[in-house]
Amino acid sequence: MQDLIIPQEGFSPKVSFLASKGLLEISGNSYQEGTPEFYEPIFQWLDTYLDQPGKELQFNFRMSYFNTSSSKCFYKIIEKLKNYDASDKGKVEVNWYYKDDDEDMYETGMDYLNDSAWKKLNLISYK
Repeated sequence: MQDLIIPQEGFSPKVSFLASKGLLEISGNSYQEGTPEFYEPIFQWLDTYLDQPGKELQFNFRMSYFNTSSSKCFYKIIEKLKNYDASDKGKVEVNWYYKDDDEDMYETGMDYLNDSAWKKLNLISYK
């Protein structure tokens, strides 16, 4: 399967999905217009990738800022990963990175953790 690389442009995040390494990451800002349209190819790629059993993958969120529409897309991604992991088709680790002084980003990560009721979502602080 081919990697999915979308460079960060304007208000859109960088997307780096390295299929052969099982390393998937979204980073930067996400408050572009047409958020659902931006994320649709990402959902499609992820569905195709997760359709294959036996994957061990790490998904990293390294966000600086995002809007409500992006937040809904992130939750959809988390649910897809959670369902794949729960199906025993593969193993998934999700990391939510936040600056150690960014309470909003930490609280958002906690919200995803609590709302998804998935203990494989790790909150990781950095300086």
